[in-house]
Amino acid sequence: MSFRAATVWLWALASALLTTCVAAQSAYKYKDANGNWVYTDKAPTSAATRDDSINLAHAEESLHITIERHDEGTTTTLTAINDCLCIAGFQAKVAHSDDPDISDGAEFGKILQPQSREVLVTIRNAGAASQTLKYGWRISLGPPNAQHRPSRPYRAPFAVGSSFNISQAYPNLITHTSEETQYAVDIALPDGTQVYAAREGTVINVHHDKFMGGVSPAMMDQANVVEILHDDGTIGLYAHLHWDSVRVHIGQHVDRGQYIANSGNTGFSSGPHLHFCVFRSLGFTSVSVPIQFAGPADIAITPKIYTTLTAY
Repeated sequence: MSFRAATVWLWALASALLTTCVAAQSAYKYKDANGNWVYTDKAPTSAATRDDSINLAHAEESLHITIERHDEGTTTTLTAINDCLCIAGFQAKVAHSDDPDISDGAEFGKILQPQSREVLVTIRNAGAASQTLKYGWRISLGPPNAQHRPSRPYRAPFAVGSSFNISQAYPNLITHTSEETQYAVDIALPDGTQVYAAREGTVINVHHDKFMGGVSPAMMDQANVVEILHDDGTIGLYAHLHWDSVRVHIGQHVDRGQYIANSGNTGFSSGPHLHFCVFRSLGFTSVSVPIQFAGPADIAITPKIYTTLTAY
C-alpha cells in the first residue's frame, strides 16, 4: 500500500504548527506473563516485565523539511525550511486571511537549495490572536522537472537468486491511486527479508523506529522508510521496512545491490511487503515514474501484478 503523501495539501488553522519531521520515540521490548515478546511505545509497569525491558530510543535522524509558522504581534510569517541534502519545492496556499493584500486562494512557492530556508509569505492581521487564518502547504523533494534516466534496469531489491511475487503494479491500481504512487511496485517480501538498493545514490531520508502497521489512515506516517537520491534527480523509495532494521544513514552513498534494511509491515499496510517506487519532482508536486527490473543479462522486465520477480 501507499503511505507517502508529501505533495498533498496539509491544512492548518491559525493556532496550528505542522511539520513533516518525525520525532524519535522510545520503544520497549519485553516478555508478557505468557512469555511472548511484546513491542510497544508504553513502558512496562509491573516489576516482572520491567526487569526484561530494553529502552530502544534512537537519536532523531528523520528528514527535517517543513513550512514553519511564526507569529509576532498580528503578523504571521511562513518560512520554508529545507534541511534535506537535495533541492526541494515548497508551496503555501492561503485559503483565507484578513490581510487585504492576500486574496483567498493565493499561492506562494519557492524552490530551495539543500540546507537552506526562506520566507514564503508574510501575512498581516493574523498572528496568534486571530482564528481566521487558514492555510495549507505541500513539499516536493528533488530538483524540479528531473528526467528519469537510469543507466540500466533496476536491480530487484532482494537477494540475488531469490524470487518473490508482485502483489501490485501498474496498471492495476488497487491502493496506488495517486500520481505519486501509480507506478509503485509492491513485492510480497516476508517480514525480515533483507532489502538491497535497486540503484546507487545518496540516502536523503530514513525512518527506522516505527513498529506497527495497519489499514487505518492513522498509520499513514508510521512506516519505516529509506529514500535514495539518484544521479538524475529522481528518488527511490523503500517503504514499510522492519522496525529498527535500517542499515544506512542520511548522507551515505550506497551502491547498487547494497544491503539497506529488512522488509516489514509498518505504516499503512495490510501485511508484510516492500513498497518500492521511483518518483520525480515537478516543482511543487511529485509523480512516480515507470520502472523496469533487470532480468537475465540485464534484459528489462516490466513488473506485472501476480507475476514472479527474480533478482539477478
